[in-house]
Amino acid sequence: MTKKFLVVDLDCGVDDAQALMMALAAPNVEILGITCCHGNTTVKNVCRNVLRVLQVCDRLEIPVYEGAYRSLLGQAIHADSYHGSDGLGEVPDPGAPGLDCLQKEHAVVAMLRIFSEHPGQVSLVATGPLTNLALAVNMDPTFPQKIKSLFIMGGNMESRGNVTVCGEFNFACDPEAAHIVLNTFDCPTYIATWEFTCRSKVPWAFYETWIYQDTRKAEFMRKISAYSEEFIKRCSNNPGEISTTGFVSCDSYAMAAAIDESFVTDAIKCGVHVELNGTLTRGMMVLDVTEKLQKKQKAVVMNKCDLEKFKCLLMAALK
Repeated sequence: MTKKFLVVDLDCGVDDAQALMMALAAPNVEILGITCCHGNTTVKNVCRNVLRVLQVCDRLEIPVYEGAYRSLLGQAIHADSYHGSDGLGEVPDPGAPGLDCLQKEHAVVAMLRIFSEHPGQVSLVATGPLTNLALAVNMDPTFPQKIKSLFIMGGNMESRGNVTVCGEFNFACDPEAAHIVLNTFDCPTYIATWEFTCRSKVPWAFYETWIYQDTRKAEFMRKISAYSEEFIKRCSNNPGEISTTGFVSCDSYAMAAAIDESFVTDAIKCGVHVELNGTLTRGMMVLDVTEKLQKKQKAVVMNKCDLEKFKCLLMAALK
């Protein structure tokens, strides 16, 4: 497979950790930097969580940068109920690396530097709120032109929300940032929406096989996933919940596409927009399939995927 150079921007909760471990295990991937953002938990916790993942994967040489600690308008939404108060399942690790392992450079500055040093060669995978990306393009309007491809986990395609009636978590955390990114980034953009990931879930039987591999990485994953697994079981009686009938690692779908584009087997290419003002729809992503908005830039919204390739990537992540 072709060598892939990535920068990963994330709000490291459990599924971000799964996606990151997937990329770390891929032989064709080199991660040039990891930029941290508020979201599932505080940005300090996110940084700690990334360092824990890198430690268990023996990859602490990869630089980690602290970024935005709140949304552009200052609102704060965390996902404690799913990821735990620390974002990683509330499993303390006394031997975890300290924040002194972080780079001194701010995440947004590092992002601008890395893509300027390697124009058109590096893809960006964003699995959290898009605050760092919005700040980057506001600092340098030419930033998107230096990105090879952008892979986003976020937004929705059927008006189904998971934190509000119509809002997916990452976009609802910072709708203004999502709006800026989807309206100013003119690089090839691929989006794994909430509904797409839920439709592409894998059976719980596979999850059991995956997570009970006899490896250090699998043991780590079992520990950090227990909290969210219990949350899913509590929600399993809710007929409106579309993610509880199988295992869904939301962020891993965007990462799988970044690792291997053939993972996506069907997509909708259209203009996309983020609603900022609706009482019930703020943060909702709108697909302009009839081209009423006449947007020049089109996004590739994932619709179907190769689940066997996805399973292989997940299995490899914990070997």
